[in-house]
Amino acid sequence: MKNKRGQSPLTRKQIALQVLVGVVVVVVFFAGSARWSVSLARDNMANTAENVKEQCNRYVRVELASETKSLMRIIEGCNLISQAIQDNYGEIDEGLLRNTTIDSHLSGILLLDNEGKINEQYNLEGEAPEALIENLKSPALLDTYQYENKKYTARYACPDGSEVDMAAKAMADGKGIIVAYYHTPEEYISSFRLSVPTMLTGYVSDRNSTIVVTDGDRVIASNEESYIGLSVKDIKMLEFIRTASKRASKANPLFHYRNDNDTVFGYCGLMEKGRDEYVYVYMPAFKVIYSALIITFGALIIYIVIISVMNSLKRRTAQRYREEKEQTLKEYTQQLHEKNTELVAALEEADRANAAKTGFLSRMSHDMRTPLNGIIGLMEINDAHPDDDKLIEKNHKKMRIAADHLLSLINDTLQMSKLESGEVNLAHDVINLDLISQDIIKIVEQRAAEAGVTMEYDNSSDAMSIKNVYGSPLHLRQIFLNIYTNCIKYNKVGGKVRTHIDFLGVEGNTVTYRWIISDTGRGISEEFLKHIFDPFTQEKSDARSVYHGTGLGMSIVKGLLKKMNGTIEITSKEGIGTTFDVTIPFEIGEEEAAKRSKINENNNANVDISGLNILLVEDNELNMEIAKVILSDEGASITTAENGMVAIDKFKNSEEGSLDIILMDVMMPEVDGLAATRAIRALDRADAKTIPIIAMTANAFDEDVKKCLEAGMNAHIPKPFNLDYVRKKSSKM
Repeated sequence: MKNKRGQSPLTRKQIALQVLVGVVVVVVFFAGSARWSVSLARDNMANTAENVKEQCNRYVRVELASETKSLMRIIEGCNLISQAIQDNYGEIDEGLLRNTTIDSHLSGILLLDNEGKINEQYNLEGEAPEALIENLKSPALLDTYQYENKKYTARYACPDGSEVDMAAKAMADGKGIIVAYYHTPEEYISSFRLSVPTMLTGYVSDRNSTIVVTDGDRVIASNEESYIGLSVKDIKMLEFIRTASKRASKANPLFHYRNDNDTVFGYCGLMEKGRDEYVYVYMPAFKVIYSALIITFGALIIYIVIISVMNSLKRRTAQRYREEKEQTLKEYTQQLHEKNTELVAALEEADRANAAKTGFLSRMSHDMRTPLNGIIGLMEINDAHPDDDKLIEKNHKKMRIAADHLLSLINDTLQMSKLESGEVNLAHDVINLDLISQDIIKIVEQRAAEAGVTMEYDNSSDAMSIKNVYGSPLHLRQIFLNIYTNCIKYNKVGGKVRTHIDFLGVEGNTVTYRWIISDTGRGISEEFLKHIFDPFTQEKSDARSVYHGTGLGMSIVKGLLKKMNGTIEITSKEGIGTTFDVTIPFEIGEEEAAKRSKINENNNANVDISGLNILLVEDNELNMEIAKVILSDEGASITTAENGMVAIDKFKNSEEGSLDIILMDVMMPEVDGLAATRAIRALDRADAKTIPIIAMTANAFDEDVKKCLEAGMNAHIPKPFNLDYVRKKSSKM
């Protein structure tokens, strides 16, 4: 029998087969995802239990340290009392005991005979605590009477929740026992001591697992407040976990518990043994397999969609099939993209909330994970759609942006870390401020042109009257590039950035200049200006996603200026723009040295390396090939070595004086560049001491350059390989 379109409907056998396949899909997906969900839940609960256990242990250690410190102080008080009695020729009166009690910061002093009977006493609170009196005839305490150097200490808990720390020792004249004590009120203990129950404040049982801490049989802390004070036997779930854990053969097993009064699924939980406590963590089993249910339901929906589409396509032409397939794929991609966007937004929101609570480390973690999650997510999308070239190309661009942002974050974070730890060393080179300014202008003018922003410079006065100064050119460029980048980045199309320089005068051998840089951008609120120099701060919540910033630029500028004895002030009005007022003092430089530096810079580009015999040492084949081609094109003769050991052998076997220069990579297998340089310099041949060795490395910090020079290298060039750097360094050798 056929329908109106002349196409046969599905037979009962086909329908049964499709249903059977659907059941198999559900069973397979649920089995696999349930196993994964249970494993994930077990790991999460085990981590939670381990964290709580470690916190409990930390509290115990702190409490023990506090008790030890208190008892040592009271022992010292006993010694002071004994000395005071000796100094008073054995005479004892209330004034002596009172003064000694106050001077030693004690609560009271008791003088006993050898049987524990009180002969003399003074108590700031009127009378000694009952817990102390009850223990005065302790054999261990009375034993101190017979041994002059023996001391006895103890801590007693009072019924009202207070505590008594006491120490006892024999009198120096052997006529009795000195007992000193300090009474800690219950109010102080509850207010200032660490408490196990307080550590679970941030765990909410509705959102997290239920956490219970016991001291054996009694619940002493829980994020379910109704449990506190109960016995483990009163809570069937805990009793079940404790009994099952004793029989378990592996660490941190996950147990399932259910009784007639529980939900359909029951509960899953585990127990972790601490030093003095047991930590229980459990949650409803439904939450454990919730992800598995979602995955299975999603798989079932996808299966139904696929079957529906396949059945529909049987009744359509091939053209209609292609159109429907494309539309289905488009809808699925859109849904996946929207879902991923929602998840990323939720993750960013969660990270921002966590950043406000945990501070710098959490903010840094969030900023690093955001681009990484984006890259991983985009890679997964590409894997799922290998035939969609447009989508893959689009995602590659997004991944490049995310990777650049992550690299910028890492570099800025390292720089900020070095500033905070004082590891940034400023260079002390003769520089020409005009040349530095021209370098900065070339860079920022290109960025400004790309953003549609106009750069204006006030040349009305000869501000740079003294141009040759001592300074750190790398860090000076970094300061102004960060400021100009902010002015351009937060500006508008058609906006302007103006620069004015003032000469503030000369004092001794120091000249001071002032830069006023203003923009016509969106401005900064008064509230945010108070925090603009704080690390990882940006005014707009979407600033990192829109402008790809790290929130470290102004922090780095402030830190570098502080090391230069400079200052920066920022004023701004929202909707009008921002003004940066930078003042930097410079030591006046030697003019001839600056002139020589300028001549060298002008001549670097003209250095001819044709005809040079170069030993190129590089372990990366691609980097080796690039450098070899560039140098060969300039007419140099290249000998290659893939690591430091090969480089040493080739230099040994070469004719003396046949090699003109060595380009040495630093980080290599077997023998690195530093060790290879030391070995070459130690060879017994004349050219081993004189041949120029230039380091090639991606490590460009001052301390890395210093290590290269200490190893015997003549110069240092950063990667990636740049011929101008080679010419510049070669011209100085």
